[in-house]
Amino acid sequence: MPQSGQECLPEPAPGPGSATVTVFASAGSWIESDAVRQCHQVAALDGMVHVAAMPDLHPGKGAPIGAAMASTVLYPHLVGSDIGCGIAVFPIDLKRAVPEQLARRFPDLDRALDPGRDADDPAWTAVGSDIPAAHHEGLGTVGRGNHFVELARIRDVTDPGHAARLGLAAGDLVLVVHSGSRGLGERILRAHTERHGAGPAADPAGYLARHDAAVRWGALNRRLIAARVAHALGARVTDPVVDQCHNLVEVRDGTYLHRKGAAPGDGRDVLVAGTRGTCSYLVAGHAGADANWSVAHGAGRKMSRADALRRGRAKHTVAELRRTPVGSIVVCGDRQLLFEEAPTAYKRIEQVIGDLTAHGLATPVATTVPLVTYKTADQPRDSARPTGRPDHPRRARGRS
Repeated sequence: MPQSGQECLPEPAPGPGSATVTVFASAGSWIESDAVRQCHQVAALDGMVHVAAMPDLHPGKGAPIGAAMASTVLYPHLVGSDIGCGIAVFPIDLKRAVPEQLARRFPDLDRALDPGRDADDPAWTAVGSDIPAAHHEGLGTVGRGNHFVELARIRDVTDPGHAARLGLAAGDLVLVVHSGSRGLGERILRAHTERHGAGPAADPAGYLARHDAAVRWGALNRRLIAARVAHALGARVTDPVVDQCHNLVEVRDGTYLHRKGAAPGDGRDVLVAGTRGTCSYLVAGHAGADANWSVAHGAGRKMSRADALRRGRAKHTVAELRRTPVGSIVVCGDRQLLFEEAPTAYKRIEQVIGDLTAHGLATPVATTVPLVTYKTADQPRDSARPTGRPDHPRRARGRS
């Protein structure tokens, strides 16, 4: 995990407007002009040196998502509220992997573990007793939005030697956990914005100390989530073979390197998430200074949540979205979230990986194909609407 390096903080350099912007995407990639405009707005901030935009770039609230931004000034809003969000990959050994059966055995990851009430839960053995920042709220929960837990199978291995070094081979099962700091990062950002808005950190060292705790908390929580799922499925708990945070700031080469939806790609292994209906890609990152030592973290949205909800309801039933084109099962009791996070709301993961490869930022190692994707706990059958019908009047299937 990158360290903030608080002992040698950069000296602020005055003068906006001199930063460079590079978008690592091909002409055929889906890149919204609003996202590129946000990159240039960031580049105009005081002290900004270079903005590297990944092929999964899309607009965010006040700053682009899918970008790595180097500056001599620390800007908390460029990291955002979900400090420590990342993706971890845990090998898991199951005798039989029948998606329908395993989906029913997933634990309720909306229910937090309490260190007192749930002290005898076996998942605690995966993390120990040291909880960063004493933040007990939301422990063992995955969160909403684009966060997920996925049981997947290694499908294609394109670099057998590299995969073997990770202990992975075609046919192996893995748990993929995408989650962040569950309110801790939001609390840190809110404390800053209430006093300074979108301005720089008045006390960089103090912010970084709190930031680092949130990064550690996110990594610990991913282990706790994986342990809860493994125990529920009757499997042994393992350490992650990949765990990279993509919302953080790192002190590097005299600058603050802010990553918002961009993973460290300087010799690290990264799981670039597709969608619940497509493969994801395990890649070996080898990005350099021009890319701010970063790679993409996922497919990247191409629709807003409102658009995905409107278009999805016009084209799909709930039942259609619970069973994906690759045959996997989606566990999601929140019907609005089911539509908002539909695979069609995202860019083509193959294009994103192709752009990373073409620009020399990463090399594919293996692909994972989902078996069960958990978003949020299912509603009890007796309180849910029939799953074969949409929760809206049926509309025409044509494009909207």
